[in-house]
Amino acid sequence: MRLTGRGVTVLVVGVVLFGAGELLGFALFRALAGVAAGMLLVAMTAAVRRPLVTVHRELYPDRVECGRPALARLQVHNPDSARHPGFTAKDVVGDIHVDVVVRPLAGGAVATHHYELPTGRRGRLVVGPLTLERFDPFRLARSQISTGETATLWVHPRRYPVHSAMVGWPRHHHEGPVLAVPLPGSSDLRTIREYMVGDEVRHLHWKAMARTGTLMVREYVDPARPRFTLLLDNRAGVLAEPVFEAAVEVVASLVFAAAEADHRTRLLATSGLDLDTGGGFTAARELLDRLAEIEQVADGAAAPLPRDLVGAGAGGAVVLVTGGRAVADAAMLAALGAPRSRLTVIDMCPRAGVVAAPGVHILRADSAADAIRAWNSGSAA
Repeated sequence: MRLTGRGVTVLVVGVVLFGAGELLGFALFRALAGVAAGMLLVAMTAAVRRPLVTVHRELYPDRVECGRPALARLQVHNPDSARHPGFTAKDVVGDIHVDVVVRPLAGGAVATHHYELPTGRRGRLVVGPLTLERFDPFRLARSQISTGETATLWVHPRRYPVHSAMVGWPRHHHEGPVLAVPLPGSSDLRTIREYMVGDEVRHLHWKAMARTGTLMVREYVDPARPRFTLLLDNRAGVLAEPVFEAAVEVVASLVFAAAEADHRTRLLATSGLDLDTGGGFTAARELLDRLAEIEQVADGAAAPLPRDLVGAGAGGAVVLVTGGRAVADAAMLAALGAPRSRLTVIDMCPRAGVVAAPGVHILRADSAADAIRAWNSGSAA
C-alpha cells in the first residue's frame, strides 16, 4: 500500500498546518491538520484490503495479421460470499498500458470484460502480468497486487492474396501431372530401363521383359513436390525502414501461400535465418511467427548462405527480396543458383535503376501491393 500524489499533498499540507498552529498558536490550523490526518488514516484503512478475486485472461486470436482486431477477455470471479469492492485491473501489452474498471462484485459473482489489443505494428507482444489496483474513496491511498500469467500476442505482417500455383514447382525433372500433396511413402515412375547390377529385384517389369527378352526394371524418383525458397535481404543499409516493412509483407504473402498450398517452403535471411519447412498449416504459422520478429541488422556483408544452396542452386522456385544496389550482388545471385535455377529478384527500390545479372527475372515495385500484383499477373515468370 502507498499514498497517491494527492495523499502525499494532504500529508504535507497537514504537517505544515500542524507546525503553523504550534508556532502561531492558531487552534484552527491544528484542527485542520487533525482533519488531514484523519482522512489519511481512513484512506489507508480502506485501501489496505487488497483485491481478493481470481482473474483469468484469454486472447482471441493469439495470432493476428497487422492491423486486424484482437481482443482480450478478462474474467473476474469473487469467490467470497461477501460483496467485493470495485477496483482497476491494469494490463500491459508491450509498452502500452490498458486500464479495465471492475465494478463491485456480489458474492460468488463473475464479471467479464473485453478490451482491444494494439495490432498496429508487427511483432511478438508480451501481454501481462495483470496488476489489480484499489483506491480509497478519496483516492489518497492505493494498494496493488500482481496476478495472472503472461500471454503472447503474435502480430504477423500484413499479407496479400497470392496465386499459390506460381510459388513452387518440382525440383527435379518430372514427366506427368504434379500432385499438390504427394501421398505418404509414394514415388513417381520415371522410366523403364535395362537391369543393372544392384537394382532391386522387386522393381523388375515383367511385361517389358517378355516383350524385349531383356531384364527390365522400373526407375522411381521422389514425388514431384513443389518447393519454394525465399531469401530476404535484411541488412539495414539496403532498405529504409518503411520499405523494409513492405518487403516483409511481400515475403509473408509469398511464403504463406506456398506453405498453405503444402509446398516445401524455405525462408532465409541475410542475417543467417534459415527455416526449412515441409509445408502445411503448422509450417505457415511458424514462418509468420519468424517474420513477426525479424528485424534489420547492421549493414555489412551478408551471412554465408547454406551449403546446399551455394553452387548447386536451391532448385524449384527461388526468390530474392532486396532493393537498390543489392540487386546487382553477383555473389548472392550465384549462391542462389543463378542462372541454373529459376531465380526471381523482387526489387523494392526500383528508382535505383540497378541492372541484375543476365538470366535473372527481376520484378520492380514501389509497394508490397504492387509487388504481389505484378507477381500474380505473371510478370515474374
